[in-house]
Amino acid sequence: MFTPASPIGDAERRLRLARLQQCLIDNRVGGLLLGSTESLRYFTGLVWHASERLVGAVVTPASLTYIVPGFERSRVDSLPKLDGDILTWEEDESSAALVSRLIDPAASLALDDALPLFVYHALVRVFGASRLTDGGRMIRDLRLCKSLNEIALIQYAMTLTMEVQRRAHAIIRPGIRASEVARYIDDQHRELGADNGSTFSIVSFGKATSLPHGADGDQTYRAGDVVLVDTGCRIDGYHSDLTRTYALDEPSAEFSRIWHIEREAQQAVFDAAQLGAPCGTLDDAARAVLVSHGLGPGYDLPGLPHRAGHGLGLEIHEEPYLVRGNVTSLKAGMCVSNEPMIVIPGQFGVRLEDHIYMADDGPHWFTTPAKGPTEPFA
Repeated sequence: MFTPASPIGDAERRLRLARLQQCLIDNRVGGLLLGSTESLRYFTGLVWHASERLVGAVVTPASLTYIVPGFERSRVDSLPKLDGDILTWEEDESSAALVSRLIDPAASLALDDALPLFVYHALVRVFGASRLTDGGRMIRDLRLCKSLNEIALIQYAMTLTMEVQRRAHAIIRPGIRASEVARYIDDQHRELGADNGSTFSIVSFGKATSLPHGADGDQTYRAGDVVLVDTGCRIDGYHSDLTRTYALDEPSAEFSRIWHIEREAQQAVFDAAQLGAPCGTLDDAARAVLVSHGLGPGYDLPGLPHRAGHGLGLEIHEEPYLVRGNVTSLKAGMCVSNEPMIVIPGQFGVRLEDHIYMADDGPHWFTTPAKGPTEPFA
């Protein structure tokens, strides 16, 4: 049904790795340790789920070396990744000591900011704390702006999830359980090409829509309930994330009023998303709309209880964040959610979530925003 985007290839990963190596040179850092994180996937292509054993890679200005438990060597050999040496450690050996062999004794080691604390403590015992430095800012800066290929993968995932949202909307009827809708959403993601189905599904009815991340337990849709569906998938590791809130029947006057304020706030975020604008000003724009309608201020309820949006890529929540006070300037290639949710405690919530990517000519929607309280799709 959809034309797939091209997966990220080795040529693009080698360019990423070269940029990282140049950063190490510029910052006079001996190397950087990547853990079993999305940054390992970003730079090397190796996908590995974190556990109590370190699997990662050491990047120096001149080399790429994978650090792997001995008994996992054959599996790592079989997985897609950039070419590099592989060093192994046995169960009674120290992976930190193995890492130290790759770093000049006088040089510092930068650390992936998503490494677990137990890895850090082991490294401190070998390197000493003074030789370890936070590599998170270096990594995040390199990942902030997406390539055209990355944007195409996100676009593909968003388009797929939008169709799933349409299909889910069509099956909701009195008596259906939220869990049934979530299972259907997962099935539809798989049918349309997301091999692992949904990465998440929040399906809320009635008062539960006032809880931003949903309620515990199952719910049953009753005629007249507000419906909130928030879901996504991954394509080649890149996320989609879309929310629609709507009424299937004639909405109450209050729901309709709040829905239109939410849509106005969402549009204000988009309009504020200009190249060079500080990310915090997009959050400010959403809150200004709410205050003009007597909601808020700040995080007060009824109003917007959280930031207006987040970055998206290999992680569903990543930099840059659309949060008050964030001075990070928007640049071409940045991708952010636009979801200034309005919560009316004990009654309902309205979240309309679409995403924006920044291009050389300014902001663009990945998906067309909702049309009205009973028309979630344009």
